[in-house]
Amino acid sequence: MIEEIRTQKGVTPSAPISQAIRAGNFIFISGQTGRDPKTREIVSEDVGEQTIQIFKNVSNVLHAAGCTLDDVVRNTVFFTDLKDKSSFDTAYREIFSPPYPARSAIGISEIAPGAKIEIEVIAFNQRV
Repeated sequence: MIEEIRTQKGVTPSAPISQAIRAGNFIFISGQTGRDPKTREIVSEDVGEQTIQIFKNVSNVLHAAGCTLDDVVRNTVFFTDLKDKSSFDTAYREIFSPPYPARSAIGISEIAPGAKIEIEVIAFNQRV
């Protein structure tokens, strides 16, 4: 069974996508940028601060799905400049602890205006 997950505490997508989809015990969260859910503005030019905001938003979506960041098993990270990876890693270590989720990092030319990073998340809810 597939179920849409939606919360007002997350960024409401302007594109025709869901914030997240539950498929069995898995939660697939659409790519998130460092936007404030209320203002829809990117919170900072700093990749570390964008990363922190992204995972605040992800945490809110996960909460709506009955999960937490502890349930995250995989992240796919898109950078407009891979030189920002060290700033990202510093913020990432504040959010996650070992064993870290599996992760890929991909360089792309453009995300959304003002965004330097976008992250897709997969979580596994063992409690369902």
